[in-house]
Amino acid sequence: MAGSRMDMTESERKRTPGAPGRPHRIAVLALPGVPPFELGIPSRVFGSAEDAERRPLYEVTVCTADGAPVLSDAGFTVQPAAGPEALAAADTVIVPPTHAMPELSHGGPLPPEVSAAIAGIRPGTRLVSICTGSYVLAAAGLLDGRPATTHWNLAPEFRRAYPDVKVDEEVLFVDDGDVLTSAGVAAGVDLCLHMIRRDHGAAVANRAARMCVVPPWRDGGQAQYIDRPVPEPTVASTTATRAWALEHLGEPLPLDRLAEHARMSLRSFTRRFRDEVGMTPVQWLTAQRLELAKHLLETTDLPIDLVAHRAGLGSGNSLRTHMRTAFGVSPAAYRRTFSPHDTVTAVPAAGARR
Repeated sequence: MAGSRMDMTESERKRTPGAPGRPHRIAVLALPGVPPFELGIPSRVFGSAEDAERRPLYEVTVCTADGAPVLSDAGFTVQPAAGPEALAAADTVIVPPTHAMPELSHGGPLPPEVSAAIAGIRPGTRLVSICTGSYVLAAAGLLDGRPATTHWNLAPEFRRAYPDVKVDEEVLFVDDGDVLTSAGVAAGVDLCLHMIRRDHGAAVANRAARMCVVPPWRDGGQAQYIDRPVPEPTVASTTATRAWALEHLGEPLPLDRLAEHARMSLRSFTRRFRDEVGMTPVQWLTAQRLELAKHLLETTDLPIDLVAHRAGLGSGNSLRTHMRTAFGVSPAAYRRTFSPHDTVTAVPAAGARR
C-alpha cells in the first residue's frame, strides 16, 4: 500500500476520527474551475458510510475559500454550504482539482483568499487531495519532503513546479499518514474508500462501496492506467480467471494453473494480466489474499494460523511477514484495532500531526 503506515501506538489506536459522539467532519474545498465529478466524490462515498445502527459516520460540507459561489469547469455555479470556517472546524479537509489556476502549474502562489483559508486549518487535521488538488497542497508547502501522487500525465510538470515533493505517478494513491493524495478522477473514489477502511475497517468500507456500486478495493500501489491500449474484442482477457481466483484464494494458485484456466500460454497470460491489471499475477494474488485475511481478522475469531491458511498465505508466520511488509502491523494488532467487538473504531496513522 503506497505510503501507508499503520505502526500505531496504543494511544493512537484509541483515538477516534473526530470527537466522540459526533460524525467525523469533512470539509471539501471547492475552488474555481472544479470538475463536478471529483467535487461530488467525497459527499457520495463518505455519505454512504454508516455504523451498525445505520448512523452516518461522516458529515461532509462543501465550502469555498471565501464563502462565495464558484464556477465549475462544467459551466454551472457551485453554491457552497459554508466558507473557510468549515475548514477550521474540520477533522479532514479534501481538495478536489481545479482547472482555473494555471499559475500553480508553474509553482506560482495561491490566490490570497485560498492561502488564508488553508492557513486557518487546525494542526492535526487530515489533508487530502484528489487528482490535481495536489497542486494546491504543494503550493501551500504542505507536501514538501513528502511522498505524493497526482495525475500521471502531469507528473513531469508537477516535478518541475514542486521539486521538494516526492512524486510517484505509478500509483493510484499515497497514504502518508495525515496527508493523502490520489491520482486522477476515479482514484479519488479508491482513496475515499481506503480512508473509510482505515477509520472503520473493511466491513464498513465494503458496505459503502456496495451503496456506490463501485469495486470495494483497489490497492494504492496499483499502477495508474498509463498509455495502455484497450484490448481488441477478439483478444483473450484475464477477467474470468481473476474472478475464479477470488473464489479459490485458499488453494495453491501457481501461474501455470491460472494460465491453464485462462486457456493461454504462461507467457501470454502474464503479459495480458499485467496489461489489464497493472501488476503481476503474483502481486495481485498476494494483495487479494491479504484483503481476505484482513476481512477474516475483522469478522471472525479464527486463530491466526487458520486465517493464513484460509487466505492462501500458508502459515501464521507468513501472514505476519506479509502484513508487516504491506501495512506495518501484525495480524494480532490489526484484529485488536478493527475488531467489531472493540470500542476502537479509528486508526490514525503514526506520525499524524498534533
